[in-house]
Amino acid sequence: MDLRNKTLCASGFHAPERGKIEILDEVLIDIGADGTIAAMHRPSDPNYRTIREAREESGELVTLPVGSYLLPGFVDLHVHAPQYPQLGSALDVPLEVWLQKYTFPLEARYRDLAFAKRSYGLLVDDMLANGTTTALYFATVHQDATRSLADICLEKGQRALIGKVAMDNADECPDYYRDATPDDAIEGTRALIDYINTHPENGEKRVLPVITPRFVPSCTDATLEGLGALARECGCHVQTHCSESDWAHGYVLSRYGVTDTEALDRFGLLGRRTVLAHANFLTDHDMDKVREREAAVAHCPLSNVYFANAVFPLKAALDKGVHVGLGTDISGGPSASMLENCRGAILMSRALESGVDPNRDADARASYGPAQIDFRDAFYIATAGGGVALDLPIGQFTPGYLFDAIVIDTKAPKGSVRLFDEFDSGEQILQKIINTASKPNIATAWVGGTNLRLP
Repeated sequence: MDLRNKTLCASGFHAPERGKIEILDEVLIDIGADGTIAAMHRPSDPNYRTIREAREESGELVTLPVGSYLLPGFVDLHVHAPQYPQLGSALDVPLEVWLQKYTFPLEARYRDLAFAKRSYGLLVDDMLANGTTTALYFATVHQDATRSLADICLEKGQRALIGKVAMDNADECPDYYRDATPDDAIEGTRALIDYINTHPENGEKRVLPVITPRFVPSCTDATLEGLGALARECGCHVQTHCSESDWAHGYVLSRYGVTDTEALDRFGLLGRRTVLAHANFLTDHDMDKVREREAAVAHCPLSNVYFANAVFPLKAALDKGVHVGLGTDISGGPSASMLENCRGAILMSRALESGVDPNRDADARASYGPAQIDFRDAFYIATAGGGVALDLPIGQFTPGYLFDAIVIDTKAPKGSVRLFDEFDSGEQILQKIINTASKPNIATAWVGGTNLRLP
């Protein structure tokens, strides 16, 4: 049921700030005509019973069934939309080989608009079924295919940020798949921005354009300079890869004598609406620069295992005040599930702290220092942290924020959550959801109060 101009009575959880899980117990959430949260009424409020009875009498009250829990919709900060057909495969070689052997040939196929529409339609359906209500998408160099991704997101109701990939460096990009000139990369980006901003079905700005230099190795200086100027002109979001692997990090050091972070900053591509994917090799100075510019990191724990040769120091970044959200990195990461990536973030943090060499004793093995996070931090970066990273009012249940939400049905017959009344209450329920829930447990999703049809 659509919830605009309705009141939802629900129990659930959100993390309005890092380290703080707020337990919602039969809270009343008023949703306005524009899909934003107008008010929250808790049972401890003196007028709660009166408001609830009035909403019931007017037919405005919608109540979740027992065993169902409301969560903010997941915010996936790093998705390569065209790579969906190879999700779960092509994970046997290093990044620089993977691009040339598997990924560029696949992405080049999106010149075929029929193929693009079929692939993108399946992707968006599956993302929504996994509870991802907002996604930050890399597309391809192809204008028509990228526009079709925007059309599909608008049709299916997903909140999305979409960028035509800019890549014109002939030394690193194949002849059959790249922008022919810097002007093609820059003006193609401008054309997509205009298409999305003037789309007749996008009056609520549910889909936003993103300036998307693939990463420094794929772009000439002229393209990076032009995209930086375009970012200053339009105020759009920016997304790119940053210090993802030893190879990528070393390439930029060799080309410029500075790190990715410093190079992107010099080109005007590091700002409040910039999302840096991976960022595994940030120096202390880099991390300070990212925080100073109020940019964000898309932490991709599963893909980092395959391609980074490193573990992003998530706790250190959060402790420093860097904006961090979570990303699946389809298809460098083998799962489209944000829940699985929450679990991956927790596991990687523990490995970083404890070390992995069994030939060393515990003290020698644990060489990094405090690095562990728990389900609270994982839940935060998958929801509210993603909203902060994007500078959008999403990811939490707070008046003035958009009502983007999912329902976890812990009683779903094919689900994987098992609750025991004598053991599970409060945060323990959320911990079990994060650690054990699966796609069948995701029963309902709303974006801006509009009920989405889940496949």
